[in-house]
Amino acid sequence: MTLSAAPVAWLNAVATATPTHDIHHAFIDWARARLPLREARLFDRMVESAGIGRRWSVLPRGSDGGSPVAPGGFYADAMPGTAARMRVYADAAPALALSAIERLAAQHPLGTITHIVVASCTGFVAPGIDQIIAARLGLPPTTERLLIGFMGCYAAVTALRSARHIVRSEPDARVLVVTVELSTLHLQPAVTLEPLLAMLQFGDGAAAALVTTDACGVAIETPFAAALPDSAELIRWDITDAGFAMHLSGEVPARIATALADPGFAAAATGGRSLSEVDGWAVHAGGRSILDAVERSLSLSPDALNASRGVLAANGNMSSATLMFVLADLLAGPPVSSGIALAFGPGLAAEGFGFRSAA
Repeated sequence: MTLSAAPVAWLNAVATATPTHDIHHAFIDWARARLPLREARLFDRMVESAGIGRRWSVLPRGSDGGSPVAPGGFYADAMPGTAARMRVYADAAPALALSAIERLAAQHPLGTITHIVVASCTGFVAPGIDQIIAARLGLPPTTERLLIGFMGCYAAVTALRSARHIVRSEPDARVLVVTVELSTLHLQPAVTLEPLLAMLQFGDGAAAALVTTDACGVAIETPFAAALPDSAELIRWDITDAGFAMHLSGEVPARIATALADPGFAAAATGGRSLSEVDGWAVHAGGRSILDAVERSLSLSPDALNASRGVLAANGNMSSATLMFVLADLLAGPPVSSGIALAFGPGLAAEGFGFRSAA
């Protein structure tokens, strides 16, 4: 008996949403004041080279329009405990996700959603935000749900890969994929350079996508994954009594560059594709130095990562939502015949998939 090939999974459309409160420059002023003069000068140089112009937060402006660290702001006095931060998450994460879904529905007909896959690492609530979102959308209780938590920046790959598996096994499935991250809920009272530079990268954002077997958008091709040995301590996301503490080592870009210089790792981290044929790169905008490391190590053209750099400049690193923003930009651009989506995260691991535009 001849088995028929599994159908192609298509990422039909992606829509994004951010809050309206830009906290980037307020954070810079706050962080600089916490450092000794010599480190503050180095911090300023790193700010200038970060390639970030804005970062958005769900945290409200104070009555005087002030930032979360200004008088009356969320962080004005003692650092809030994790419970207080999770109360904000439980309200704001579904609301921001629904904004992205509304934009997706305006852009592309969703039809009857059969599955919902949600990725988020910046908060916990039960019933989960997958259930909250499904209920607010009025989806029937028979809708299958999957919640992907605490995987960090490459969770968008995991979410889209899961949607691909679903539609390849159930060709009539229509999978709503949502990523939502509220990184600004986790400001820490650091007084040293490395953690403040890590917090400098992160902002809030959400994205929604539709994955089906309808041949439009881009095909999600074979996924791939690779992990660096002895690198687990380079990226950590620790739960504390005062929110989640991000540890992002300054060694990460150099370790990524070294790994990608190895042909075996590079082949695993890019799905074994011939890089000379790749005409579309969706690389997670984890930071300017990470994008520079990918560009140099893979000998990419200076404009290959323009979409990623544009997302970083406009929004900062939004953890799992970031790659979806890059894919949204690529979907709005010229067709791609051979693309690679790639993200790095805790582990230290690289995950991704190939993609190509519909004919």
